[in-house]
Amino acid sequence: MSAVAPNLQRPTRVRYGVLGFACSLSMITYLDRVCFGAAATAIVVDLHLNSVADLKWAFTAFAFSYAVFEVPSGWLGDVYGPRITLIRIVLWWSLFTALTGMVGVSIGSVTVGGLSLLITIRFLFGMGEAGAYPNITRALHNWFSYRERGFSQGMVWMSGRLMGGLTPLVWTVLIAGITTTQMSPSGEAVEQTLLSPLLHWRSAFLLFGVLGIAWCVLFALWFRDRPADKESVNEAERELIDFGRQDHHGEHAGVPWGRLLTNANLWTLCLMYFCAAYGWYFNITYLPRFLEDQHDVPVASLLGAIYKGGPLWLGASGCLLGGFVTDWYVRRTGNLRMGRRLLGIIGHVLCAACYFALPFTNTAFTFFLAISLAAFFNDLTMGPAWATCQDIGKRYAAIVAGCMNTIGNLGGATAGFVTGYILDLTLAKHAAELGTDVDKLSESAKSAGLAPGYEINFFIYGAVYVIAVLCWLWIDATKPVVAPSESEAQIP
Repeated sequence: MSAVAPNLQRPTRVRYGVLGFACSLSMITYLDRVCFGAAATAIVVDLHLNSVADLKWAFTAFAFSYAVFEVPSGWLGDVYGPRITLIRIVLWWSLFTALTGMVGVSIGSVTVGGLSLLITIRFLFGMGEAGAYPNITRALHNWFSYRERGFSQGMVWMSGRLMGGLTPLVWTVLIAGITTTQMSPSGEAVEQTLLSPLLHWRSAFLLFGVLGIAWCVLFALWFRDRPADKESVNEAERELIDFGRQDHHGEHAGVPWGRLLTNANLWTLCLMYFCAAYGWYFNITYLPRFLEDQHDVPVASLLGAIYKGGPLWLGASGCLLGGFVTDWYVRRTGNLRMGRRLLGIIGHVLCAACYFALPFTNTAFTFFLAISLAAFFNDLTMGPAWATCQDIGKRYAAIVAGCMNTIGNLGGATAGFVTGYILDLTLAKHAAELGTDVDKLSESAKSAGLAPGYEINFFIYGAVYVIAVLCWLWIDATKPVVAPSESEAQIP
């Protein structure tokens, strides 16, 4: 028997190891999804497409399947535990990340697929990645008390956004290399190579797939579903984790689907997340090509990589700040409802304002600044939103998170298609005005034809964020989706 009473022990910090795995997984998810947008220019060229708008179905296929399989994957995590579920998820999506690089490759006289195969692989990739965040939420629910929910969720989303912001830079270094332009003595602009490309874009997808498999091996060896299953967790840390909790982290099989799917609070949360994802998806789909087309940002430019990743870099700080502030407010005031709601309202009001300002930016820098601020204000709401999933989901936290992320990614899927459709319309209209076909337009003419389409989309994004603000006025983190039994009435 220990000479020190459990309540006098210094708590171990194993839960932060769990958070470390959750954060690293979040980083890999963003690396694997954002790299596709970074590869858009190379894919358009290698698959002989007209413009980035031709990839709208590939963008949509990922977001749609990612959305559809969120709830089933969240259910698996609630029933069987996050450990085995996350391993299955990461192995599946890593395989299809690697296979993405095979599309359009020529083997002798045979070409392996084209746009249709790419759309299929993106659909299967999304199917695999679905459930990552709901099961991370379930793991955090098992390992953190309600007083650290906003912090832990903020850290997870900060890590993902940070990696998403770094991905264009990683892509530039690995695939495009880095060049700079200098003036020669004769006054001519001369391009100088600072760093040669290290990999072909196809090899990069293989490398990223292997990275996910390596994570699975380490995770399987270290992680356990519950603190009680981890020998290195002492009694003091278990008490800290279990503060105010009576559910004891148990998994379950009987899910009250009727109550879950008819809960107005949950549906309002889901609609808010649909709106939040709608405009945000532009950052990981069309943004890189937009900067190259509309602002002549070079593919192999270090500054260009910063511009492309800026929204996610600044968004990462928003995730972290939002997580800290929502928990601070709840601890200071004891008002859980306003602790989640207030930050959501403020964040999405300011985000909408930034999107309405985008059509009036006329340089790459001003556009970068406005869209990065939009991402920051949007991501202030990530900690409160995902903490609310735990607040109202309780033992069904992964399923509730899966519901929210399902509808959110349907917003992303809708945005991917609608954005591309509007771009197609304005490009076709421009070609008709010039009396020619789209595929016969010069690159500069295509850019001119796409410009009004982008402006229309930015106004739509802003309007959708206004709807998100209205949703936050009704979201109540104190109302669980399933009314607790008397014995569970005090579970946070």
